[in-house]
Amino acid sequence: MSENSCLNNVTIVLVQPRFPENIGAAVRAGMNMDIKNVRVVAPENFDLDKIMKLATHVARDVVERIKVYQTLKEALEPFGYVAGATARTGGQRKAIADPGQAARKLVSVAEENRTAIVFGPEDRGLSNEDIRLCHMLVNIPTAGFSSLNLAQAVMVMCYEIFKTCHAREKISQTPRLATRHELDGMYDQVKDILVNINYINPENPDYWMHRLRHFFTRIELKAGEVSIVRGICRQIEWYAGKRFEDGRNTVDKKDENP
Repeated sequence: MSENSCLNNVTIVLVQPRFPENIGAAVRAGMNMDIKNVRVVAPENFDLDKIMKLATHVARDVVERIKVYQTLKEALEPFGYVAGATARTGGQRKAIADPGQAARKLVSVAEENRTAIVFGPEDRGLSNEDIRLCHMLVNIPTAGFSSLNLAQAVMVMCYEIFKTCHAREKISQTPRLATRHELDGMYDQVKDILVNINYINPENPDYWMHRLRHFFTRIELKAGEVSIVRGICRQIEWYAGKRFEDGRNTVDKKDENP
């Protein structure tokens, strides 16, 4: 694995940042660690002049290439592995890695997969809906005062990735994983099938799908494996439809011949 391929496949994703200065400072932190891909989701204020002031002229090219999206789901579509930074733990945020653990995983994946590190809004962090799109959650340990500035959090994570990338000889590579877009298509198909066969409650399907997402995330599905799951779903759907038609035809024949 070359150092460039390791870092070039890593993207910083900022969700609903409130201040353009924080975007600029985050870009600068990434540049310090040679991570130059940045995506921004639904920023409150995307003032390029204010962003550039904090990013400095050295990061001008990175700022000009920033891609802006309306939703996190859209922003994460091409990525094979996603880590979400969270200050909160507990509830749905049980499996939490520290920055070093997260960096080792991201570097192992980054040779064959585009990877992303997601940071939430400054005032409230990532929502539960946001973390469902992540394969891994990472928490930066702090003392009693746990609130980190956005750029500080970005710097800690980028530093760990940069450091790990330099010492990556002992890290095994991970083959290409299914992208977020491929996984979301599979989850939608699985949910429809499970609702149709009455396996999950149609009134609250997301409760059960949250558990299934955790299950599949632990497996780390590859693109071919997602195709297998979707093929099984199509076959179930076809068979269920056939059985329904067969049953209706049988009833029709009975009505014709009482």
